[in-house]
Amino acid sequence: MESDTTVRRIKPYGTRSYATPDDEGSSRHQCGDNGYNGDPKRKPDVSLYLLREGVATSLVCVFVLALWGLVHLSLRQLVIGKPSGDFNAVRARVHLEQITSVGPRPVGSHENEVLTVGYLLEQIEKIRVETAAGPNQLTTDVQRPTGTFSIDFLGGFTSFYDRVTNIAVRLEPKGGAKHLMLANCHFDTVANSPGASDDAVSCAVMLEVLHSLANQSTPIHHGVVFLFNGAEENILQASHGFITQHPWAKQVRAFINLEAAGVGGKEVVFQTGPENPWLVEAYVQAAKHPFASVVGQEVFQSGIIPSDTDFRIYRDFGNIPGIDLAFIENGFIYHTKYDTADRILTDSIQRAGDNILAVLKYLLTSERLADSSEYRHGNMVFFDLLGFVAVAYPARVGTILNYIVATATFLYLAKKASLPGNGGGRYVRDLAYATGVTVLCWLVTLLLVLIVALLVTLMGRSMFWYNHFYASICLYGTAAAGKMILIHTLAKNLYYGGVRLVELGDLYFDVSLLLWCCSLVWLTQQGLCSAYVPMLMVAFPLVTKLLLAREFKHRGASLKYSVLYLLGLALPYVHFMFLIWVVFEIFTPIMGRSGTEIPPEVVLATLVTLATIFLSSFFLHFVYLVRSTKWILSGLGSVFIILFLLVSCGVFFPFSGSPDSPRPKRVFLQHTTRTFHNLEGQVESRDSGLWINSFDFTGIQHITPYIPEINDSVRTHCREDRPFCGYPWFLPVKFLSKKNWYLPAPEVSPSSPVEFSLVSQEETRWGTVKMTFNVKGPSHMSLYLMPHRGASLSTWSFGDGTPQFDLSGEYFIFYSHGLDAPTWTFWFEIQPPREPDPSGPEGMISVAISSHYFFGDDQRTAQLEEMLHKFPTWAFPSFWVSTYDMYRY
Repeated sequence: MESDTTVRRIKPYGTRSYATPDDEGSSRHQCGDNGYNGDPKRKPDVSLYLLREGVATSLVCVFVLALWGLVHLSLRQLVIGKPSGDFNAVRARVHLEQITSVGPRPVGSHENEVLTVGYLLEQIEKIRVETAAGPNQLTTDVQRPTGTFSIDFLGGFTSFYDRVTNIAVRLEPKGGAKHLMLANCHFDTVANSPGASDDAVSCAVMLEVLHSLANQSTPIHHGVVFLFNGAEENILQASHGFITQHPWAKQVRAFINLEAAGVGGKEVVFQTGPENPWLVEAYVQAAKHPFASVVGQEVFQSGIIPSDTDFRIYRDFGNIPGIDLAFIENGFIYHTKYDTADRILTDSIQRAGDNILAVLKYLLTSERLADSSEYRHGNMVFFDLLGFVAVAYPARVGTILNYIVATATFLYLAKKASLPGNGGGRYVRDLAYATGVTVLCWLVTLLLVLIVALLVTLMGRSMFWYNHFYASICLYGTAAAGKMILIHTLAKNLYYGGVRLVELGDLYFDVSLLLWCCSLVWLTQQGLCSAYVPMLMVAFPLVTKLLLAREFKHRGASLKYSVLYLLGLALPYVHFMFLIWVVFEIFTPIMGRSGTEIPPEVVLATLVTLATIFLSSFFLHFVYLVRSTKWILSGLGSVFIILFLLVSCGVFFPFSGSPDSPRPKRVFLQHTTRTFHNLEGQVESRDSGLWINSFDFTGIQHITPYIPEINDSVRTHCREDRPFCGYPWFLPVKFLSKKNWYLPAPEVSPSSPVEFSLVSQEETRWGTVKMTFNVKGPSHMSLYLMPHRGASLSTWSFGDGTPQFDLSGEYFIFYSHGLDAPTWTFWFEIQPPREPDPSGPEGMISVAISSHYFFGDDQRTAQLEEMLHKFPTWAFPSFWVSTYDMYRY
C-alpha cells in the first residue's frame, strides 16, 4: 500500500470529477494522484490511499479461501456437541448393514418382498415386546395395495401397481390417538444397487427412532405412523397406496419424509409445506443439527432437478403438509453399486437420528398438529448458518424486511444524488453509465466463457471436471474473473481517463448495491422466499459502507478500511458460498445422469461464471482502488492458458473407478428381444441384441477403445411409426437420451415370458372402440400406446379414467407388482380415424409392451456376462434382460 503524492481536496461525490479539455495528460497521472488534476503546488487537505496490487489480491484471495474453508469445515462437522444418548447410532448402523446385506432390492424380488420385509417385521416385533408394559402401544399392519395414478414427472406418465408392500407401524398412547404424524422411508432399491443411502439408512434411522419413542416412560400426546414403504423407486407407488387406501391415512395431519440424492453427509431440509409454516418452526426449534434452505425448496419445486420424492404424493393425493429431508453429498455414486453401508459415516446416522427424533417429539406434543387449519396459511423464510443456528420467519415479515432494506438503499443513493455540486443529475448519469458498463461486462464475460466451453466440447473433452472439479474453477473461473477485471481496467484507463480513482471505487460499490437491490425487489415481487439472499447481500454491505464512510473519506482505500470492509461482507458471503457449494454438489453429479442431449460444459461453465459474477460484485470497486491490475491479469491469464492446454491434451479424464472416490460412468445395458406384429397379428420382424444407453453427454467415446464393437456403426435410429421408437424404455426418458446403440445378440429366453392377449374388441354406442387386454409377466413392465393419425383415446382404466400426458402422440403406462400378483387386465376406448392415413402405419393404434427382468436368474445371460467383463473399472453398467412386443390394431 502506498500514499499518493498529490491528493484531491475532500468534497462530496457530486463535485465534477472528470477532466476538462485543458487537463492534458491527466490520465497519465491518475494512478499517482487519484486522477485529480488540481494545482500540484496546492497543499492537500488529507492523504488518500490506493491499494497496491499485491495487497489487494492477497486480501481478496485470503478472504475467499478462508470463507470457503469455513464452509467445508462446517460440512465435515456432522454432529455438534455430544449426543444426548436418546438415539443410538451404533444400533441403527447394525440395521443398515443387515438391510443392505441382501443386496439390491427391486420391487417384486425375494430380497425386497421376503428378506427385507421379514427383517423389518422381526425388529418391530422385538420393540413391541420390549415396550409392551409401557404407557404406549404399538400396532403393525402389512399392506399390499393395488392402484393407479398419473403424474407429471419426466414429461408425464401413468402408473399402475399391484400388491406392492407397505409396513405401517402405529405408535400411540394406550388410550388411542385421534391425530397422527407420519414418518416415511423406503427400503426398495433400483436394480444393481444395494441402496444404503437411498434409502436403507433412513429405514435404519426410523427403526431406532421408533425404539426410542416406544421406550419413553411417559405417554406421547399424539400418535405416529412409521411407514416403511417397499415401492418408492417404482416412481412413488407404495406411498400412493398408503395415503389413498390405508384406514390410518385419514388421521395423518403431517409427515416427515426421509430421502437421498447422494450418499452420506448431512441431511438437508429442502422442501416443506405446502404453506403450514408451523412445520418449519418446529424443525427450527427442535432440530439439534439444523441444515435447511428455502432456496433449495424453490429450486427443487421449479422442476429443474430431474427427481421427485414421496413428498409429492402425500402433498398432492393426501393434501397433507410435510417436511422433506435428503442426503445430498456425493451424488456421483447415487443409484450405483458403490452406494454401500461402509460409505455412510456413523456421525451421519447420529445427526439424522438426533434431528428426526427431536422434531417428532416436538410435533407429537404440539397442539398445532391437532388442528393445523388455524396455522395453515403463509410460507416461511428459513435457512441455517453453517449448521450452527437456523433462522426462520414468516414470508410476510420477510417481505416487509426486504422492502425496508430496499428503501434504505434507494434513500442512500438518493442522498448521494442530491449532494451539492451534482447539478443536472451528474451522479445519476454516472451511476447509470457505470451500471451499463457492469451489465455489459457480465454479458461479454458469459459469452466468452461459453465460447471456451464450446471449444472444450468440440475437442471431445466434455466433462473433464467430473472427476476434477477444481479444474473447472481454474479454467472457467479464471476466464470469467480475468475478463471482468480486464473490461473494468480498460474502462478505468480509457473511459474514465480523468476521474479520481477513490471516487470511481465508491461509484462502483454503489453499482453493485443497486444491482443487488434490484434483484431483491424483483424476487420479492415474485413472492419468492429466496429473496432473503439479496437482502443479506444488500443490508450488510450497506451498513458496512456507512460505518466505514469516515475512514474511506479521510484515508481512502487504506489497509484498515479494506480489512474492515471485507469483515463486513463475511456473513452474507459465507452463506452465499454455502449456497454455491449446494448448487455444485447437486448439479455436478446430475450432469453424469442427465442424458446425451444436454451439453454439460454449457451448464457448468454458466454456473461457474454466475458464481464468479455474484461473488465478485462487491470486490468490483477494488479494481478501481488499485494502481494497476497487470500482474493480476497476467496470473489469471497464465492459469487459464495452462488449464486450457491440459484440458486440450486430455490430461483430466472424466471418470474414476477408485474405491475411495469413485466417479463412475453410467451405462444402461439391456439384452432384449424385439417382436413386431402387423395388423393381421403375424410376426412382421424379430431381432435381438444388446441395447446400450449412455446417460451422459460423452456417449460411448470413452467406451469404444475398450469395447471396439460398440461404435457409431451400431447406433440406433428412432422409428417414428413404432411406439417409443421400437425400444424397451423402462421410463419415458427417450427425450433425454436420443443417442443409443444396438449390438446384435442371440435371443433371450426368460423363464416367465410375457403373455399378452386381446380379450375383446367391441364398438360402443357412442362411436368408439373398446379394447380389453390381459397381461401376465414379470414385476416390471412398460405399456406404450400410440394412436395413429386421426385417432384419439377417449377413456381408459387407468388413473381417473381420462387419458393424460400425451408425449408427442404417445402414452406411457408404468406397471409393477409385488408377490403373487394376478393377471393384469386393462382397457381403453379409442376414437377411430375418419379416414386412413396412407403415409402412416395400418390400423388405428399401435400397442407395445416391454418386460424388464431386474433380478433372479432371468436378469443375466451369457452374452450380458461376457459384455460386462469388457467394461472398464470406471464404468457402471446397470444391466438386465428385457423384451419388446408391438401389435397393430
